[in-house]
Amino acid sequence: MSSSPLGATATEPPPHEARRARVALLTIVSCQLMLVLDITIVNVALPHIQQTLYFSTTNLAWVINAYTLAYGGLLLLGGRTGDILGRRNTLVGGIVLFTVASLLGGLSTEPWMLVAARVGQGVGAACASPNALALIAANFPEGPARTKAMGAWAAVSGVGGSIGLIVGGMLTTWLSWRWVMFINVPFGAAIVLLAPRVLRTPPRQQGRFDAAGALASVIGLASLVYGFLRASSDGWSDSQAQVAFGLAVVALAAFGVIESRAAQPVVPRQLVTEPHRVRSYLLMLLLTGSMLSMFFFGTQVLQEILRFSALRAGLAFLPLSLGILVSASRASKLLPRFGPKPLMLVGAALGTGGMSWLSQVSTDSSYVSIMLGPLLMFGFGLGLLFVPLSVSLVAGVPPKLSGAAASMMVTVQQVGGALGVAVLVTVFGTASRHSRADVPAGSSTADAARYVLAHGVARAFLVGAFLVAAIFLIVLATRPLRVGDAMPPAADLPAGRKVPGQPPAADGTTPAHREAAAHDGAAAAGSGHPDDAGASPGG
Repeated sequence: MSSSPLGATATEPPPHEARRARVALLTIVSCQLMLVLDITIVNVALPHIQQTLYFSTTNLAWVINAYTLAYGGLLLLGGRTGDILGRRNTLVGGIVLFTVASLLGGLSTEPWMLVAARVGQGVGAACASPNALALIAANFPEGPARTKAMGAWAAVSGVGGSIGLIVGGMLTTWLSWRWVMFINVPFGAAIVLLAPRVLRTPPRQQGRFDAAGALASVIGLASLVYGFLRASSDGWSDSQAQVAFGLAVVALAAFGVIESRAAQPVVPRQLVTEPHRVRSYLLMLLLTGSMLSMFFFGTQVLQEILRFSALRAGLAFLPLSLGILVSASRASKLLPRFGPKPLMLVGAALGTGGMSWLSQVSTDSSYVSIMLGPLLMFGFGLGLLFVPLSVSLVAGVPPKLSGAAASMMVTVQQVGGALGVAVLVTVFGTASRHSRADVPAGSSTADAARYVLAHGVARAFLVGAFLVAAIFLIVLATRPLRVGDAMPPAADLPAGRKVPGQPPAADGTTPAHREAAAHDGAAAAGSGHPDDAGASPGG
């Protein structure tokens, strides 16, 4: 391969560019961590919120549901907004809204004020999250650099939930529940200041919003998520859940018809017609469903069966966080060498083993006997699954579709989490009702409740193990996922060996090298919009 300037740029960036890339990755990862952490950080504070603001038990659930509905319902629209108004602009605008809503939430004196603030947080997150992911493609050329960045993004997406439980427990115990809101303010302000300086953004797309498609997607997704929330709390026979599911079916069917005829659809057809990408969506759905169920039922085991305090329960999830961070870091390095299939098979096997181990929980269990090992196994498995899946879902996507691809990926995660929890809560409820007849004679009311809870949780974990085992079987039985980012550059291959699917040109560069160089040129040139220029100098 020739030592052209193009090749040198692709493999050895100048020091100032390497520094900018590091800060850009830190900004994107911090943004994602803040948004994911907010899903669970409030959970630990709910009893204190109820006491301070006098929420009823029924209305307290809206502190969680308001954020989940706004976030899940608006994700597709948030990605499309980034395409048209500029991804960096939309990211910064979303973080500003999220930060202001967090401040107002911490200052709330009435229940409605906190619920409204949570809606504002959800809207801001829906604008920021898909565009943060899409900006990885704009700031890191295809190859090892992008794979490493996707690995970091996947790691914080997986570890954010457990960190939220830890931080929420600390803030609620040592300070006040209001600090689970206030903590977002300095981080949000830092992201708003850094993003324009260090994040490159692709040119805006000429076009308009598909208003009918956007409305149908918002109604359909919000109704679907709400239906799952109602089913998980009140059962699948709940009338409101059934109405929500019916509305979701109608709205999403209308969305499909509208999108098939739209000149500029919210979800481009390419993203839902490629078999390998559809398979990745299914795997991500199963993975996030099992992951959030692990958080949901694992917290109950720690607090209700092992009788841990909120803070101690949060700290008990540290092995899970450690496993995710270590395995995600290793996966981003091993992916170019071995491809996705071996990593995902090992990850699914570890996850299945961890969930199966948890299904042995009983009233006599201890943290070491029932939680420590499974948390480590599941954490290592998550990292090995999340990185290849995340890379595969954005691999081979043209730059103009990266926003839509990112919003689809995050939407699948949200729907998968809600679906997984709803299904396993149903399993839990059924098993708990059947176990009441088997409570040992002479048990106190508290011991009987713990017995029923342990039996129901064990069955839910067992079904969760089947969800992860399904990932293993699908990966084993199908062709390897398409992971373009995993292919090594031509310079790293032995002499005479070609990169599959990337024929070198006469100058020895591959399409990945040429795409990176073209992107750098486009970013430097801009297109007349303030948001279309590269990062400001000096970042």
